[in-house]
Amino acid sequence: MVALSGSRLANGGGIWLLAAFYGATAAYGVHVGGHVPAVVESGRDIADAAANVAGFKIRTVNLAGQNHVTPGEILATAGVKPTSSLPFLDAEAARTRLEELAWIKRATVQKFYPDRLDIQVVEREGYALWQKDGKINVIARDGTIIAPYSDDPRYVKLPIVVGEGAEAHVVEIVEALDLVPGVRDQVRAAIRVADRRWTLKLRNGIDVRLPETGVDGALASLAVLDRDKSLLSRDIIVVDLRLADRVTVRLSDAAYEARQADLKAKAKAAKKGGNT
Repeated sequence: MVALSGSRLANGGGIWLLAAFYGATAAYGVHVGGHVPAVVESGRDIADAAANVAGFKIRTVNLAGQNHVTPGEILATAGVKPTSSLPFLDAEAARTRLEELAWIKRATVQKFYPDRLDIQVVEREGYALWQKDGKINVIARDGTIIAPYSDDPRYVKLPIVVGEGAEAHVVEIVEALDLVPGVRDQVRAAIRVADRRWTLKLRNGIDVRLPETGVDGALASLAVLDRDKSLLSRDIIVVDLRLADRVTVRLSDAAYEARQADLKAKAKAAKKGGNT
């Protein structure tokens, strides 16, 4: 609750005050009819002053739902000042301006005469971190950027998506990974490639190349291979799942050299055995 100071109309305050109020109302309507903003603002101030004397000054603002957005930001965006009156506050315009704030998904603004204003907001929630052009932002489920990244505890465990178009497809990859928690917990970031498909960058450095379609099935197969064969713990650098009928892996340089040496040793042993 935010209280705005001021004085009510004294008892028996006089008919002239009401006349001033109605006169200011008419003047405000004339000003709003298309004149320059400064003149409109001046007319609004006059109207507010008369309405305040008549007992309609906004004294109490009840705020609800805000977490990331401060009360000061809400009041300023809604256009509520210490001199604002209830009749001349445009509730619909205030609601529209509030919903233009990145954090606010929905807002309601209600006037309760003679002197109370209720503002309720529903904030967006951080859904993922989106990295693009070296910048990291917190994004909502619908891809809206809602804040630059910080070490806020609410953000540090959010999934990370990278690249052009990643914000628009974030739900697709996050929900797919949620189906395979054993794989998901190994993912450091999901990289959007040519805005067509995803490559997962695992914490141990392995790249998992996913297909353009059938991502759920590819991840399910990967989860089975990792569970049964410990695939993601092996000395490999790439797992390619882009072809539906096969899984291709690429060995690390060290593993490749070791494999080549092993093959040569086996070939040499086989040749020696054939000569005896």
